This record gives sequence, C-alpha cells and structure tokens, in this order.
Amino acid sequence: MDQLAAMRAFVRVVEAGTFTRAADLLSIPKPTLTKQVQALEAHLRTKLLNRTTRRVTVTPDGAAYYERALALLNDLDELDGSMTLSQAAPRGRLRVDISASLALLVLVPALPDFFARYPDIQLDLGVTDRAVDLVGENVDCVIRGGDLTDPSLVARRIGEIHRITCAAPSYLKRYGIPNHPRDLETDFPTVRYFNARTGRLLELEFEREGQTLEPDGRYMIAVNDGNAYLAAGLAGLGIIQLPTFMAQSHIGAGTLVPVLTAWTTESFPVFTVFPPNRHLSARLRVFVDWVAELFAGHDLIQRRTTLPRAQGTP
Repeated sequence: MDQLAAMRAFVRVVEAGTFTRAADLLSIPKPTLTKQVQALEAHLRTKLLNRTTRRVTVTPDGAAYYERALALLNDLDELDGSMTLSQAAPRGRLRVDISASLALLVLVPALPDFFARYPDIQLDLGVTDRAVDLVGENVDCVIRGGDLTDPSLVARRIGEIHRITCAAPSYLKRYGIPNHPRDLETDFPTVRYFNARTGRLLELEFEREGQTLEPDGRYMIAVNDGNAYLAAGLAGLGIIQLPTFMAQSHIGAGTLVPVLTAWTTESFPVFTVFPPNRHLSARLRVFVDWVAELFAGHDLIQRRTTLPRAQGTP
C-alpha cells in the first residue's frame, strides 16, 4: 500500500463528502480511490468512514486521523515547496476561481506576463460568478469582490472596485435622463443583479453629501452573471451600476453613457481567498503576489475614474 496516496485519498473523501466527487477531484478512478481507503482502514485496523448510498461521514476515529493526516500532508507539501523555492522555479498545477468580468478584462489579458515569469506553473481557471466550495471543490484560491461572509477563510485584500451608473443611448432616447435616484422608483426601469445562491437582489446604491439612497424600482430583467448584466444594459433594458473597469471602453465607444454623476456609488474590496487549514505552496505564493501586483497597478481597480456624462445630467 502507498500510505501517502491512501492518506491523500482519505482526506479528499472527508472534504468532498462522497467517493465519486473525491475521485473526480483527484483525477483517479473511483474503484482505485475506494481500494486506497479500504487498504488504509485495514492497515490501521479501524473504521474511518461511515458509508451510505448518498453521503460519507467520518467516524470519531476517522475525525482524529483526518486532523493528524491533514497536518502531516501540509507539512510535507510545505517541505516540497521550500525545496522548490531554493532549487528551482515554482512548478505544478493551481486551481483558481474568479468572476467572469475580472477574468476577461483584468486577469487573462495579463497572464502572458505571469507565464513568462513562471513557465512551469499550470493554471486551471474556473470562471464563474457563483460562490465556490474551496475545500469540497479542491480550489487553491478564489479572487472575489465584495465583503467576506465566511470568517473561517483566509483572505488578502488586493484592490478596490468602484462603480458607475450608466445607460445605453437607446434607453436614454426612449426614457430620457433621470435627474434623481428616486426617479428610478417610478419612470426609469433598471437591470438588477441577484445572488445565484440566495436569489437576493442586490441594491442600487447612491451617495451624496452624507446621504445614502437605495431606490427600489421596477425592473424588466435580473441576472446573476456580470457579463449578462452588462449585455442587458447595452441592449437598453435598464439603467445599470457597473464596475469602472467594465464600463470605460463602452463609455469611450459611446455605447454606454454615465447618468446621475452627481451621486457616487459605494466601492467594494477585492480579495484573494484561501481555504482554512491549507498552507500556501510556492506556486500559490508567487501567483497571489503577482495578482496583488497586477491589481495594485490597475487604475480602474484602485481608483475612481472621471468619465464623461450624459448631457443634462446634474
């Protein structure tokens, strides 16, 4: 029995919750993984897992073994990583998740620089606006905007995103230009964004001279993807509040026009987030440092940008 492989298989089953999902994450056949865990239980002469047709749960002995095995495997990975740093360039595979808009407009265009520095790192990039299970899906880190809701996760703040309120010229021709955020509650349809997990609509926010407004107007469409949100705005389906890094090129091209520019919108932070109880490998350390450097140098991530506004906007 390859005890290290069996320990990794057991740890992944505990974290994934099923043998099928664990096998997918480890990229090995399910029968192979099952035999590894069975061999480990036989070697230890104790039952580590309770198996049902729907889910796997850990026994008390299994829970104790999991904590010790995870610590040992992390120490081993840390040792390997330290040798990598001292003897060669970081190498290996990274699984990173990021929202679609940040991936398409910020991260992916800059990746040639990253791979020029670290050609031996292989990146598996998950592009989605949904919240991912870092442990269960075996994700090394996620890059996300917004406040952190899980205090158990480890995070590093790497930037700040500002938004601007916009509409398509076709929309303004049909509805006119709003003079006040309260106008959005009556005569001006909006496009709304909803949380894919909870279904909750995110508020439109406006601030000026200490006053904050969250108008709750009608909408024709709500979406749960940033690119679809932009597309709906470009189609003239409603007023949108868009990150400046997504809006600038469209404003420059005249396909979006800023409105209500006397009012600002609340900015929100961007983080790299890591699962708990996992060390940062050498390859993950250099990736996170590179991403922080990238975002720090991106004007539309860090600072508000002065953009033109619609004629007649106060």
